[in-house]
Amino acid sequence: MHSLPSNLTQLSTFPQTSKANDKGHLMIGNCDTIELTKQYGTPLYVIDLETVKNKILEYTTSLKRYYPDSLVLYAAKAFACTAIFKLANQFNLGIDVVSGGELFIALNTHFNKEKIYFHGNNKSEEEIKYAITNSIGRIVCDNFYELELLQTIAKENNKIVDILIRLTPGIECHTHEYIKTGHLDSKFGFDLEHLDNVLEYLTKSGKNLSLKGYHAHVGSQIFELEPYLDVIDILLGQALYTKQKYNIEIQELDVGGGIGISYLNSDDPISIDNWAKLTSEKIQKKCKDLNLKLPRLICEPGRSLIGTSGITLYKTGSTKQVPNGRRFISVDGGMADNPRPITYKAEYSAIVANKINKPEQEVVTIAGRYCETGDILIKDILLPKILPGDIIAISNTGAYNYSMSSNYNMVPRPACILVNNGQSEVIIERETYSDLIAKHKIPSILI
Repeated sequence: MHSLPSNLTQLSTFPQTSKANDKGHLMIGNCDTIELTKQYGTPLYVIDLETVKNKILEYTTSLKRYYPDSLVLYAAKAFACTAIFKLANQFNLGIDVVSGGELFIALNTHFNKEKIYFHGNNKSEEEIKYAITNSIGRIVCDNFYELELLQTIAKENNKIVDILIRLTPGIECHTHEYIKTGHLDSKFGFDLEHLDNVLEYLTKSGKNLSLKGYHAHVGSQIFELEPYLDVIDILLGQALYTKQKYNIEIQELDVGGGIGISYLNSDDPISIDNWAKLTSEKIQKKCKDLNLKLPRLICEPGRSLIGTSGITLYKTGSTKQVPNGRRFISVDGGMADNPRPITYKAEYSAIVANKINKPEQEVVTIAGRYCETGDILIKDILLPKILPGDIIAISNTGAYNYSMSSNYNMVPRPACILVNNGQSEVIIERETYSDLIAKHKIPSILI
């Protein structure tokens, strides 16, 4: 067993256990990925348990060192499944859910209810009732409609509901327009100029809603530290105002998530330890300057916890050489199992998993199987010569791949497996054709 050869320029983007065996096959979690495709088929999502655990420990250890009263919430939308929820709970993480479905998974994996935080800009009445009747830890309130719903449902159920208020800090980040969430022109959160209306409502509407803190989220795939420090200034400024005018002391400060990962070798993401250190120091200094009690620090990583642990394995099929143009290599998956390239113009790294030791010879474009011209996974990547039946491994697919997948073109979604120490096990079964029509009905008017 030896490390991947240095000519693999995208090595750093793969899971931490990535190696090659004497056959020139990619190994992850001490499992031969080529053998995995024979056993489980393709396309295949693979999650490396060791990488996930190490990322969790990176967050929890750093925050414990710099800010002991802290809580890491796993952002479930990155990849929601029972096995990952179970793992997060075992490591004493909290969880950030954004739908009744994610909440259902959390409750059915016996997740610590006190550490469930329910987000979302348009929670339904049914979802709010579900959360309140199950006595989850916090509901993060996003707008006045929800505030009134919360008050009504809490009163009807004779419950005191602990809430955070999501604020829109007006901070721009260098990321894709669709994953910016902290700027003023965003669907999320209360604008700062409306905070007085929120606080007046809370003080006059009774004791069913208990304000515990403020939340803000600046965006996703962020490579800068400054937005996080800026949002702390804004949130603690509002905390001081809330204390002075309404005599409410904020107990929790949720600075969101969004730390980026290295999809490409050239990416330079923030160090989690450095983020924890500077964020902690900023809160501690600011609270001292403003004479505020130190709140509990909450963060919500998703991609930076689960993304790098995942790869997707595809089998190659047809090829097309455009005269004086691109060489297309088609694989048996694409935009339905990874919609990020067509949605966000996201870029990925790849290797030929069964030809680790072969020299890179040709520039190819990896095309998906779906009936869309834009179904391209990677444009113009240098790889060894590819033949039908080769296995392409694309890295960093642990986040926002399965969770955003679809049945476009009526293609069943792939299986997902967990690998560790030479063992592999299915955590999400591959869908079948029968699954595709399991909920379909033929109405009587057609019979």
